[in-house]
Order: sequence, then structure tokens, then C-alpha cells
Amino acid sequence: MGTHHVVRARGITKCFGDVVALDGVDLDVTQGQIHGLAGPNGAGKTTLLGLLLGLAVADGGSLEILGVPVGRALAAPDGVAGFVDGPGLYPSLTARQNLAALAALRGHDKRSAGIADVLDQVGLTDVADDRVRGFSLGMRQRLGLAAALLTRPRLLVLDEPANGLDPAGARHVHGVLTRLAAEGTAVVLSSHRMDDLEALCSEVTILATGRVVFSGPLAKLAAENRELDYRLLTSDPQAARRLADDTDGVDVVDGTTPRPGGEALVVRAPVSALDALVAALVHAGVAVRELAPVVSPLEAAFLALTERQEAGR
Repeated sequence: MGTHHVVRARGITKCFGDVVALDGVDLDVTQGQIHGLAGPNGAGKTTLLGLLLGLAVADGGSLEILGVPVGRALAAPDGVAGFVDGPGLYPSLTARQNLAALAALRGHDKRSAGIADVLDQVGLTDVADDRVRGFSLGMRQRLGLAAALLTRPRLLVLDEPANGLDPAGARHVHGVLTRLAAEGTAVVLSSHRMDDLEALCSEVTILATGRVVFSGPLAKLAAENRELDYRLLTSDPQAARRLADDTDGVDVVDGTTPRPGGEALVVRAPVSALDALVAALVHAGVAVRELAPVVSPLEAAFLALTERQEAGR
């Protein structure tokens, strides 16, 4: 295994009684990469994250983390931190006291300077001495991230890190994760929010019924998803409708609907046909004011891949 690999999993299986949670899963994560996990509920995402954190052991296959084969012990490998199913916190303690207690439990340096630094990184300095029982879900998520950062991990494993965050909080967490990746930390995160994955991840693995249905760069996923629905807003909706009907490969899937600035048309087309439609609109003197996927390429591919896997069970 090359030293740039932080996670290398091959043929991982995990069962809970008669339930197959993971079925022959492969996963590669490299240094400085933010790798996303997506999939419907019950797809195996949390189970896989738990294996990376040492909260469970695989029934079969091989797993190497930071170049070291993972054994049968239930313990987080050195250099790995994070949380699944939400961070474990003490509600009666303050944010600062939580971090001090967690650092002591893990045998790490609990100097106040280190605690102050991670609280600042996640934007919780102003509430550092407030009791956690009064924190919102988003604030708890950020405190869980701060606890993980105390150990200066080389692999950060996060389950729905943006859960409960408002847009400003999500942007703050995105900035923290992007900076960590730039400094060489590998990040594996799961999310039901396709916009988070698209904003953060260079590669994504999609799971369905415990199996990998896609793994690779987002650009490859978008390229493989040949047709998307696009919302088209122009200066002349009726002319746009006529031109769309006349363009090979373009299907009008929805009539004009009111939008700020005019009426929008929804069309389904591969990129090549969409390019031809835009050229025809420009040639006809019709201004294109908005052209955007109704759902993102990742979300469209996610739905198609997971529905196909569910249908084939």
C-alpha cells in the first residue's frame, strides 16, 4: 500500500444477525482528501464509519488505516478521531469542561491553550463556558468536531457533521474541513445533503443495501449521468418552448412555470443537446437568464443508482 493511502478497505463484510450491513465493500481514501459517503437509510454508512473508528470489527475482508492492518480489537487506531450518531458529550458540563474531560479520558494533553484553539476553530469561543445542555443540535455537532480536533487526527471520521447547522454554521464547518484537508488530514464524512458533499468532496462512495454502487470522483459521476432536468429561464418563454421542441435530444418535461424574472421551462437533455439548444436560443435573439439543474448531478445519480440497486434486491 502506498504511503499516500490513509484508508484501504477490500471486500469488507459485516453482519448483525441475519442483517447484512456491508457486503464486499471496497474503499480508498488518500491523504488530504475529503471523501463522502452517501446512501439511503440502512445502506451501511454508519456501520462503515464505525469500523474506521474502531467501534466495531469487520466479519470479513481486509482494512488498513494509516498503513496499519486493523485487528480484532475495539479501539480507535492511533491518529483517527471523529464520531458517529452524534458526539458523546456531558450535558451538565460546559463546552470547555467537556473538552478537558474528553482529552483526559483519551490520555491527551489537556492544556487550556489547545482547548481554546479548537473552540475558536469551530466558532464556539463565545459559549465556551456555557453548559452543553443548552446547546442546539448544530452547536453540539461543532463541539464534537472540536473534541476530535484536540487529537490532531490524520484521519477524521464524521457522521452528518452539518446536521442541525444553519447556513453560517455550515459554511464555518466547511471551512474547517477544507483547511484540514489542505494541511494533509484525510476526512471521511457521511451526509444526506448532496449540496454538502458536492461542496466539500473530491470523491464520493455511494452505498445501497450494503454494497458500493459507485465510488470515484464527482466529475465521473456527473459524466455517467447522461440526462438531467434543467430549469430554463429566458426573455421569451414561448420562443424557448418552440426551439426546445425543435432541438434533437431535448424533451420538454414541464410547461412554463412562474419564476422571479419570468416563466421557466423544464427540459430534459444530455449536455450536448443542451448546448445545441442554447446556441439556437442565442441565434434567435432569445436571452438565457437562468440555466440550472433541477436537482444536482450528484443527487440525480444518487437516486438512479440507489433505486436501481433496491429494485435488484
